[in-house]
Amino acid sequence: MKVIVTAQGEDLQSSVDPRFGRAKWFILVDTDTGEFKAVDNTEIMSASHGAGPQAAQKIVSLGAKAVITGHCGPNAFRALQAGGIQVVTGAVGTVQEAVEQFKKGELKDTQRPDVQGHWQGMN
Repeated sequence: MKVIVTAQGEDLQSSVDPRFGRAKWFILVDTDTGEFKAVDNTEIMSASHGAGPQAAQKIVSLGAKAVITGHCGPNAFRALQAGGIQVVTGAVGTVQEAVEQFKKGELKDTQRPDVQGHWQGMN
């Protein structure tokens, strides 16, 4: 299964970024093979508005089936759901740790956004 983890860096040892749409990197991970690819999100991250829905469109185009992140706002959540993407919030630690927790069932998908729109979190 292909999943996206929001990240502050370009590899599996990078910290999970708590923000979805404004994460600097998306790490696309194949949970079956462990292969990964870093996808730069700087352009969307810097958008004055609409970062969440734009990021959701990017996720859909990458073929991911789930997003693992710290938090997800309402517009991004709706866009991800519309694209058939499972949303998993509450991830912390490294990208690799988040993927392992997801594979073990320790991280569950969420049924609603967990922050208000335009949440900035960390910069």
